[in-house]
Amino acid sequence: MAVRGGGPAGPVVVALACAAQFMVVLDISVVNVALPSIRQALGFGAAGPQWVVNGYALAFAGFLLLGGRLADLYGLRRVFAAGLALFSAASLVGGLATTPGVLVAARAAQGLGAAVLAPATLTLLTTTFPEGPGRTRALAAWTSVGLAGGTAGNLIGGALTEFLSWRWILLVNVPLGAVALPLAMAFLSTGGGRVRGGRRLDVAGAVTVTSGLMLLTFGVTQVRGRGWDDAVTVCALGGAVLALAAFVLVETRPAAAPLMPLRLLRPRSIWAGNLVLLLAGACLNPMWFFLTFYMQDGLGYGGLRTGLGFLPHTVVTIAVGLRLTPWLMERVDARVLIGAGALVSAAGFAWQARAVPEGGYLPGVLVPAVLISAGAGLLNGPAAVAVTRGVAPGDAGAASGLMNTAKQVGGALGLAVLSTLAAAGAVGASGASGAEGSLAGSFDHGRAFLAMAAVMVAVAALAATLPSAANERTGAHRPE
Repeated sequence: MAVRGGGPAGPVVVALACAAQFMVVLDISVVNVALPSIRQALGFGAAGPQWVVNGYALAFAGFLLLGGRLADLYGLRRVFAAGLALFSAASLVGGLATTPGVLVAARAAQGLGAAVLAPATLTLLTTTFPEGPGRTRALAAWTSVGLAGGTAGNLIGGALTEFLSWRWILLVNVPLGAVALPLAMAFLSTGGGRVRGGRRLDVAGAVTVTSGLMLLTFGVTQVRGRGWDDAVTVCALGGAVLALAAFVLVETRPAAAPLMPLRLLRPRSIWAGNLVLLLAGACLNPMWFFLTFYMQDGLGYGGLRTGLGFLPHTVVTIAVGLRLTPWLMERVDARVLIGAGALVSAAGFAWQARAVPEGGYLPGVLVPAVLISAGAGLLNGPAAVAVTRGVAPGDAGAASGLMNTAKQVGGALGLAVLSTLAAAGAVGASGASGAEGSLAGSFDHGRAFLAMAAVMVAVAALAATLPSAANERTGAHRPE
């Protein structure tokens, strides 16, 4: 049991899971609006702000599978509390940072805490609510709160940066953690996990997959400044290939508690659904980075006005993801909703690609925001249900970690690839590197958003390959 008191504690579990997920996702986007202020206050170089974002994303993505398996092995209460405590402590250090190195290191520690915390939030729901309408509603709420955290982060970050300081975008997590931690200790069971008969954490799997994902993302980020044939880039990407190959080899060998049982990837709904989430994350997460500099350096907005400029994303995401999507999920097949949402977002990204600062906010940001956010609200909930349907309770944490890994790896790689693509477009258009001046001046935003539109069309095509709900019921996942 995940909670004390069974059913009556269900709402508390949903609230805890959603609050923790909100904090984790909030810190992916909350720094975006503050990046120009952080760059100026701490003396970052032109490419430095990307590491404030990817320092968190790299650690988050690299340790998510480990974090997911921890909940299976050592119990939800223990793991949830540890992740929440680490996340809050790292937020305090980051908020007090006085050098770029300390801030990036604190962001990486935040990412580690988030990697432990995020899978536990989903596992709380999948182990508390059996498959059916109750779980669907709980997952819809969890997904919508996560989406709202990503979009609201820009508004919250803008307001805090404008009226207080950029430091409060991190310090705000400290009181939130102080409230959530005692609630978790009171309402979650001691739950010793499933460590029986000497079962141990798959350390070799954790080391190889974490190293592989971090080297892969680091290697891609080096392409922009060094090129594909540079020794650092080649070594990083080559090391990533070797580490990930070693991870697959390790997971095929008998292990007491494999980090990611490879049987999880056999059902089409899981591997195709996670690929959907990876590709969607490669567009929806980097979007905030590009739009922030578009509004501040292109439209001349301050922090608060930029945050308010993201308000339509928040409103539409909540309206569609929390109200419309759960209703549709009871009547429309998940793959149809995922495909439709991807196409709607693709239309928004295509519109955004044509925006120019001279056109102003209404046609250049607001209209595409409605389309992008509506599409995201439609596809994320059904995708979360698809990749967790039929997973055995003993693998719930691993499945949760895999899903979150897909999202965050997609976001980190997407930012690196799109930044490289957009920078190359700017060079081609101007004949200069764009290293001087505003960061916005070094990016061809239209090229980046057009690439996002193409990727979302691919997501729609991939959604068509997912099995229908009826097929899933007749061919449920059978644990070995």
